[in-house]
This record gives sequence, structure tokens and C-alpha cells, in this order.
Amino acid sequence: MTTAPLSLEHIIKPATIEQDKTPVLFMLHGYGSNEEDLFSFAPELQKELCIISVRAPYPMQPYGNAWYAINFDAEKGKWSDDEQAAESIQKILNFIDEACNTYNLDKDNVTLLGFSQGAILSYATAISYPEKVKNVIALSGYINENLIDKLKTDKDPSKLNIYASHGSVDQVIPVSWAQKTPNYLKNLGITCTYEEYPVGHGVAPQNFYSFKEWLSTKI
Repeated sequence: MTTAPLSLEHIIKPATIEQDKTPVLFMLHGYGSNEEDLFSFAPELQKELCIISVRAPYPMQPYGNAWYAINFDAEKGKWSDDEQAAESIQKILNFIDEACNTYNLDKDNVTLLGFSQGAILSYATAISYPEKVKNVIALSGYINENLIDKLKTDKDPSKLNIYASHGSVDQVIPVSWAQKTPNYLKNLGITCTYEEYPVGHGVAPQNFYSFKEWLSTKI
């Protein structure tokens, strides 16, 4: 299937098992990467899924893309541009609608799979706009509570299904940040599976097979 000229650049793998309503999985890559990165998972995922890997809207130099800026300040230290992150969430929501309409996909069966910065945005998008998302697979990310507070939607996200995983020796996002996830989600009434693997900032093979198995029960 050729890609349509939508508001965000993307690549697509159509479902190979046809159904009346086709579930869709959107992939959101990490900071400095692109839509090719997570797409390597696509051939191994469920054949009834349409898989769309999306390029973040802000190009970086000399290469790669970002969903929002991460700034390194001598006084503040490392900090995220939450205003830009909130803008990217609106772009993601708009793109989900565009893609579902253009490719005839099931708007009620949307999964977000995000890595690192993409996982942070997947959490915030789903928790703030749960009517748009059914499942989240959040790899090597964390919940940015400031971003969710900024969005202030106050909707009930309790029907979400969330799988979260993290490397126990992640040198980019400390595992202690990710370990706060289960309690935060529990307080929102969200069912969550949380796992750790003995890796750094990446996805171990057993991690992939675990979330693939989890997803098979949710779509």
C-alpha cells in the first residue's frame, strides 16, 4: 500500500488478514530517530494489524527527528519542552483521525507503541484522550505528570490497557522513573503490565515477545 499525503510523514504495513474492521497500531519513535526505527518490529507483529510508523514533526541536525525539544541548561539541567510536547500530541490525535479515515481503519481499536520520547507521548496521549486510544505499549519511557497536568482533560482513562517495560540498566532514562508507572496508573484505575529487562536503553528480544503476546489478547 502506498502512503497517502497526510499531515505527518509515515510508512505503513497493511493487515494481511482482512476483517470488517481493521485494528491499527501507530508507532512513535524516540528522540533523534525516525519512522524506520520501530518499523523493524512490523513483520513479526499480528497479521490482522495495520501498522503505521510515524515520523516526528521536528527535524534535527544533522539527522533524525523529535516530538519535542530536550534542552540542556547549566542551571536547570536537562529539561523537556512540554509546550511543544502538547502541540505534538494534538498533531498525533489529528493524524490518528486522518489515517483511520484514509486507510479505512477501526477508530475504536487503536494501539500506540512508543519508544522513549515516543513512549512518554503515548502515555500522555492515551491518558488525556482515552476515547482515541485502546492500548498502549510504552518501551523505555516514563509518565510525564507535568505534561498530563498541562493537558487538563480530566477524562476517565480507566478502560485503557497499558504494557510498560524498561531496561534495569538504562543510562538515558533512569529505571527509577519508570518504576513509578504502576502506582500512577493504578490510581487512575488503569490495568497495567510492567516488566524490567537486564538491558540499557533498548528492547531485548524477550521484551518484544512479551509485549507481542500481551497485544494478542487486547486487539
